[in-house]
Amino acid sequence: MSNAHLQFASHQELVEALNNLGGDPLEQWGGNIVIYRGNPAAKLMIIGEGPGANEDRLRKPFVGRSGKLLDQILSAVNFNPEEDVYISNVVRRRPPKNRDPLPKEIAFYAPYLFEEIRLLDPKIILLIGRHAMMTILKEKRGITKVRGQWFQKDGRWIMP
Repeated sequence: MSNAHLQFASHQELVEALNNLGGDPLEQWGGNIVIYRGNPAAKLMIIGEGPGANEDRLRKPFVGRSGKLLDQILSAVNFNPEEDVYISNVVRRRPPKNRDPLPKEIAFYAPYLFEEIRLLDPKIILLIGRHAMMTILKEKRGITKVRGQWFQKDGRWIMP
């Protein structure tokens, strides 16, 4: 079954579909589906690459060392990570040995991410990592060449 043109009526419907997901390319490696943390009504969305060991265990993105640093950065600029931000990932399961996600894995999960963006309609998206940047912006330059630059796409401000 192709998931290229997914459409859900609500964020909750999308979450239910992801929680019941089967047949995805990372399923064979075990691990949990990691969907989001934060506030679905937030106007700031942060997208990372994929879950690590802590995220897999707790089923929430950015709860490990990187997540603690992200929370400190957000708090330093008066953002509450649970109320003012919505955090998600490109892939929803942890790749084996924390390797980079493969193109076929990104391609499988990307329609869910695009639908998540459509449903939530954030005004600003921050992209963490090159796979997040390449998935959302289709940018061919390396992330070090474009990080910190604003892009406008579909009425949103996006920064890798």
